[in-house]
Amino acid sequence: MILTIGNIKGGVGKTTLAVNLAIVRAAGGRDVLLVDGDEQRTALTFTDLRAAELGQAGYTAVSLQGASLRTQVRQLAGKYDDIIIDVGGRDTGSLRAALTVSEMLPVPMQPRSFDIWAIDQVAELVAEAREINDALRAFMMLNSADAQGHDNEDAAEALKEVPELQWLDAPVGRRKAFPNAAAAGRSVIEHTPKDPKAIDELCRLADLLYATP
Repeated sequence: MILTIGNIKGGVGKTTLAVNLAIVRAAGGRDVLLVDGDEQRTALTFTDLRAAELGQAGYTAVSLQGASLRTQVRQLAGKYDDIIIDVGGRDTGSLRAALTVSEMLPVPMQPRSFDIWAIDQVAELVAEAREINDALRAFMMLNSADAQGHDNEDAAEALKEVPELQWLDAPVGRRKAFPNAAAAGRSVIEHTPKDPKAIDELCRLADLLYATP
């Protein structure tokens, strides 16, 4: 499975989800390659911290941008069970390259108007990518979802109207466990004290993504 976590909107938690999914899959015995397609290289920085804290990351991480991302991922696809690509929050050559080689694109969105308004541009990119990669499956999901109130439901109803992307009912809440774990080079499934809700949400997301036919 080649999976890209992407959005043209920054600050929606793409890298947090990417590294956590990589660790969950690796913990399940999968040989995982994490591709950092963002010029800021946050996923690679996290991986370096993780390796320093734990002795090893448990997965392989590389930094690739632009056309080389597409070329190298195609060459590496047969060597790994799972490839997870994290791209920056802009319409970049790296994002477009990733969409041409990916089987799945989860698009994390926060339940905020500015995030929701950006989804039409994401849908256009998906439509263009499918002219080259007709196997691409794209999903919308809520990340940093609110603990209460109607914003989550309102955002979900608005996002379900976008035909190019399917709705994935696997919200991940705005929880301190994620940044706290990241600061220690860990996933929420490893960090102590444990946050059962954060763990359940992350594992449910992983199960749905990788079980999707």
